[in-house]
Amino acid sequence: MAKLPQDRTERVREPIRIGVLNGPNLNLLGRREPHHYGTQTLAEIESLLRDRAGADDVSLVFFQSNDEGEIVDWVQANTASVHAWLVNAAALTHTSVALRDALAGSDRPFVEVHLSNVFARESFRHTSLLSDLAIGVIAGFRASSYLFGLDALVQHLRGGAEAGAE
Repeated sequence: MAKLPQDRTERVREPIRIGVLNGPNLNLLGRREPHHYGTQTLAEIESLLRDRAGADDVSLVFFQSNDEGEIVDWVQANTASVHAWLVNAAALTHTSVALRDALAGSDRPFVEVHLSNVFARESFRHTSLLSDLAIGVIAGFRASSYLFGLDALVQHLRGGAEAGAE
């Protein structure tokens, strides 16, 4: 079971394990609206993340689904085995109270990431049901959003960041 420090100033002492959650339509990356999302596929982004995580001695577990219920089930099933989440909930960011509740119930920190700058797009994308729970939000840097999010989570878990401070 992945144990989190009791105090924010403590560090995770065991090897870090992060769940990487990808929501609806992200399986289409590389061919879906490349002007917004870039040309890299989800598999290519996962490979970049594996390389970065390996250099930091971090393990990742990946999941993508187009089904909200499957995503909620995956979060619940994997909570005990991860220290944190890296979340691109895609359209569920703006609509899913169920995913919000699952992430809140996991009691694990997470970073919300978006490939595109959601604030430069349609107004319905400007609202996130997750961001107030996240330790941070990174948007607009395409695949690098994931890398920045991973770096921030690792730093947070190792006690080197005061993410989420107001």
